[in-house]
Amino acid sequence: MSYKIITISREFGSGGRFIGEETAKKLGIAFYDREIIAKVADDLGLSEKYVADRGEYAPSKNIFSYAFIGRDINGNSIADQIYSYQQKIIKELAAKEPCVIVGRSADYILSGRDDVLNVFIQGNKADKIVRIKEIYSKSDDEAAKMIKDTDKKRSVNYRYCTDQEWGSRKNYDIVLNSSTLGYDNCIDVISKLYR
Repeated sequence: MSYKIITISREFGSGGRFIGEETAKKLGIAFYDREIIAKVADDLGLSEKYVADRGEYAPSKNIFSYAFIGRDINGNSIADQIYSYQQKIIKELAAKEPCVIVGRSADYILSGRDDVLNVFIQGNKADKIVRIKEIYSKSDDEAAKMIKDTDKKRSVNYRYCTDQEWGSRKNYDIVLNSSTLGYDNCIDVISKLYR
């Protein structure tokens, strides 16, 4: 199978973004993550922080939170509009050039294509805590809470937007544990599958 696009979904603290970026460098292809946020924010006239928060995370850790957000006359919320615009941008990027796209339900958005390798990166809790502590200068408890809350909000958002379960093996071509394999081996495996 020949792939053109790689999507990377990831648990918070697993190093998925780093793995995606390094894979793109190794393969010599484009990498998209925050660039999508910037484009959506610019085109919709919203702040990047607002788009980052609403584009991949639920308003709270409960699916019912979507029932309480404001909607326009057509019944669409700002979160719906952001997701719709993200879909448009992700499809345009995938049509334009080979690339790695991190997060933003790209695996689901591009599910109609047969040239997409969908990857999910997970990690062991202890390793993720160490990574989050280092990056964000948090205590063990704070890091564990950040991981739990972030992954829960990603999960709720993914279910709301796709009606599928985030992190479920059936949604991805390959699931890699960065704690077990290490970042370099994850990059190598993805790179070899891409070619």
